[in-house]
Amino acid sequence: MASSTVIAINVDREGVALAPPYSSKSQKKKLDRFYCQPIVSILKQKPMNGHDMRKVIHSVKVGVALVLVSLLYLLGPLYKRVGENAMWAIMTVVVIFEFFAGATLSKGLNRGIGTVLGGGLGCLGAAFAQAVGGVGKAIVVGIAVFIFGAGATYTRQIPNIKKKYDYGALIFILTFNLVVVSGLRADQVLELARDRLATIVMGFAICIFISLLVFPIWAGDELHHSLISRFEDLARSLEGFSKEYFENDNHKEKKSSANFSGKCKSILHSKAKDESLVNFARWEPWHGKFGFSYPWGKYLKIGEDLRDLAIIILSLKGCHDQSSEILEASVKEACEGIIASLAWTIKELGESIKEMSKCRYEEMIVPKMKSVRIEVSAIVNPFALGTYLENSDGLGIASFVHSLMKMVEKLEELAKEVEELGQLGGFHENS
Repeated sequence: MASSTVIAINVDREGVALAPPYSSKSQKKKLDRFYCQPIVSILKQKPMNGHDMRKVIHSVKVGVALVLVSLLYLLGPLYKRVGENAMWAIMTVVVIFEFFAGATLSKGLNRGIGTVLGGGLGCLGAAFAQAVGGVGKAIVVGIAVFIFGAGATYTRQIPNIKKKYDYGALIFILTFNLVVVSGLRADQVLELARDRLATIVMGFAICIFISLLVFPIWAGDELHHSLISRFEDLARSLEGFSKEYFENDNHKEKKSSANFSGKCKSILHSKAKDESLVNFARWEPWHGKFGFSYPWGKYLKIGEDLRDLAIIILSLKGCHDQSSEILEASVKEACEGIIASLAWTIKELGESIKEMSKCRYEEMIVPKMKSVRIEVSAIVNPFALGTYLENSDGLGIASFVHSLMKMVEKLEELAKEVEELGQLGGFHENS
């Protein structure tokens, strides 16, 4: 049995642990090393990368915005003008300040539109209810709350509205109900709505100023770099597949398989992130190389094509598991050349988006795809295919060749999408 050491811990009358007694210097060193280990592990952590630094910048910006908006409470002259409504400015900063500038702008405008519409209609409803008077006042308010609440809730379920204006519809429902219901008990409902709107505008202005002008974090840049990295990951995945498939080193094979499979699977889960970033990027003003009418929607189509390619690459691995050694012995050189050409094409397309230069579709991509089609056709000629199918692994080989053909077709579609992106986005000509 393994021996264990029991260390007695002294506790005072109040239950606070005292310094442990040391029977020897070696025991003291062991305990000191044990207590210092968490601190040492923190100090040994890797330095922050770019994304971590942006998180720190965003946190500091939110803190600064909260300090500025809190001055409405802290400074006497400002508090006398806004009073308790200063809380709405603080709430606005907490709610709408997002990581990306486009997200902050989207939420801020949605909140502003929802507040103005909800407050305006709520004031009209409250005024009309007060004009009716008596028991009819409560009936009018109840009917108004039901109609506008149900209508706005139904509107939120429309896909196009939900993508861009869901938060605005939510704020509309909240503001309308607060204003129209409080109008039953408040005589100065218009003045109350005006003061609250003014403080909300103050909070919104502070958020927009800091988010757009102080180290802005653009959703468009994030989407652009994310798309480029997926092109690079797909090219590396194809190269990793080629190494795994045609090399005999078992250690390399296992490492390569896990590597390229993980990259492909991460690409498959990128749809939600793309849609969110495209929505935020459309709200952002002109910045860097991206103008007001930049075709962000093309990024969704290109991302869809990249996910299709990732699926095909993963299917190649399944074909490899079925076809065993047969394909390696027969058409090894041809397949290596085809996969290398496909990886080169993906890199070339990603490089054109990275440099924002028009891809040489007619000059280089089309000839390369034609040569790849010829090489794949050489593999699937009737004589060779009949020879493969006589083997027990023929089904895997046929699936492998079919996946290669699908990849060529999908890559041609991707090249056309990248070419259209260059034309719509105003990419410069290659020198």
